[in-house]
Amino acid sequence: MLKGYQSIGLPLMWKKLRIVILLFILATVALGTWRSQTQARDWRNTLHVAIFPINGDGSEAAAARIAGLKDSNFKDIEDFLSEQAAEYGNQTAMPVRVTLQPELKTPPPAAPPAAHSTLDVIVWSLKLRWWAWRQPSGTPRAHTRAFVVYWDSAATGGRVPNSHGLAKGLVAVSNVHAATNMQRTNNVVIAHEILHTLGASDKYDMGSLMPNYPEGFAEPDKEPRYPQRWCELMAGRIPLSETELDMPSSLRLCTIGPLTAREIGLTK
Repeated sequence: MLKGYQSIGLPLMWKKLRIVILLFILATVALGTWRSQTQARDWRNTLHVAIFPINGDGSEAAAARIAGLKDSNFKDIEDFLSEQAAEYGNQTAMPVRVTLQPELKTPPPAAPPAAHSTLDVIVWSLKLRWWAWRQPSGTPRAHTRAFVVYWDSAATGGRVPNSHGLAKGLVAVSNVHAATNMQRTNNVVIAHEILHTLGASDKYDMGSLMPNYPEGFAEPDKEPRYPQRWCELMAGRIPLSETELDMPSSLRLCTIGPLTAREIGLTK
C-alpha cells in the first residue's frame, strides 16, 4: 500500500514542483521587465537608446546607406527628446543619449497584416521579444533598443512596412527609407516608435490616420483650429484641415503633448 502511494505521489510532486519553478521563472521575468520599464521612464538618469541598423531587403541601396551611417545621423532624435524633457521641467544634464550600434544581419519577424486576429498579433509580439532577447544589448547597455530596418523605397514604390514599438521588452522596429534625403523624416518615425517603448500610445485614427482631437494636436486651443503648424509626435502627422494631413519633414516640426508626457513618465 505504501508503494502504491509513493508511485502515485512522486509524479504529482514533480508536476507541482515544475509548476512552482515555472511560476518562479515567470515572476522573475515579470519583475525584470517591470524594473527595466521603470528605469527607462525614470528621467532622473540618462535614457540610453541603441540604434541597430538592418538591411530589410538585401538591396545595394540599403547596404550603402547603412555603411555610411554615423552617430550624427540620429543626433536630432537625442536633441529633440532632451529638449522636450527640459520643456517639462526635467533638469538631468543629459536626459537622452542615442548611439549607433553595429549592423545586424538577422531581420526581426515580420508583423502580421492589420486584418489578422488578436491572437496573431500576440504570437508575433512574443516572437519579436524572443528575437530581440537574442540580439546585443548595445554599448553602453541600452534601456531601449531601436531596430531600424532600411528598404530601397525606389524598388518598393515608395512604401515600407509598418513600424512598431513594444513597451514590454523596450523594443522598437522602425521600417525606413534607404534614401539619404529621407534621414530627417526617418528620424520622426524612429522617435515615434521609441516613445512607444516608454509607454506612449498612438493618437490618431487607425483608419483615416487623422490625429485625434485634442490629444493628437500640438495646438488644440489654436483658433482657427486648422491648419496646425506642428505635429504631436504620437499623432504622426500635421493636420492641415479636417481631411488634409502632412508628414513632418523633421523633428523640428514635432512636439510631445501633455498626455504623451504623462504616459512616458515626464509628468505625473
